[in-house]
Amino acid sequence: MERRSTGLVDAVRIDVARLHATWMELAFPRQLDPGRVVGKWTPETTPQRVAYSLWAAIGVPLVAVGYPLLLCGFAARFYARRVDSAATRLGVVGVVLVSILAWGLLTVAAWVREFSTGGLIAVGAAGAVATVAAAVAVGASRAGGRGTSVLVAYPAAVTAFLLPPVVAALYSPALAEVVFPGTTTLAVWILDGPLAVGGLNDLIRARFDLRGTAYVLMWIGISVPVGWLFGVLVALADVVRPERDRASGARF
Repeated sequence: MERRSTGLVDAVRIDVARLHATWMELAFPRQLDPGRVVGKWTPETTPQRVAYSLWAAIGVPLVAVGYPLLLCGFAARFYARRVDSAATRLGVVGVVLVSILAWGLLTVAAWVREFSTGGLIAVGAAGAVATVAAAVAVGASRAGGRGTSVLVAYPAAVTAFLLPPVVAALYSPALAEVVFPGTTTLAVWILDGPLAVGGLNDLIRARFDLRGTAYVLMWIGISVPVGWLFGVLVALADVVRPERDRASGARF
């Protein structure tokens, strides 16, 4: 038990040091994993030492705030790698076929249970949205590097999870009674909170009514930044603790 506790403390210490080194590398060269020959860059002149010390001091509170986010990045990477591994084995075509099969079975189940025409359309529309978003996520992940994954793959993956219920609610009154009131409450919180800066919330309220397809657009608008956030956290986790280093640190 003591050995495990010591190992966890050491892993946290290493992660924090690498996170601070990542911050330092934004302004100074060769701070994170410097090569054995070149070595870590160190300031030589007095102005360089002052700037180096100030930048290091600024990074301390940022690291304190950023480390919990880094832990979220480790968790997100853990699940993202497993989803990515399954998608790799299936390929884009396989993911599309599995999604079509799953949503097709749900549509058949809805037909057997004698759903209304609107209910059948709701299930079909949700399945179409999920299938397209999943295909885009897998394709972007396979086609590009880290930047493409962060900008495209993660937002598409989040969209594949969040958007189908909203699309289905457009055609299903029963589902609409559950989805739309919660969406309205969330929209009010976003407008009165993060988007209240500079009167942006008043501009949005004056130009848009939250009904019909506006719900879909709203959730797309949420899915994209949430996907970017997940992508950035996973990328940060890869920088601070690359996959090859997992065996030497604590498991998250």
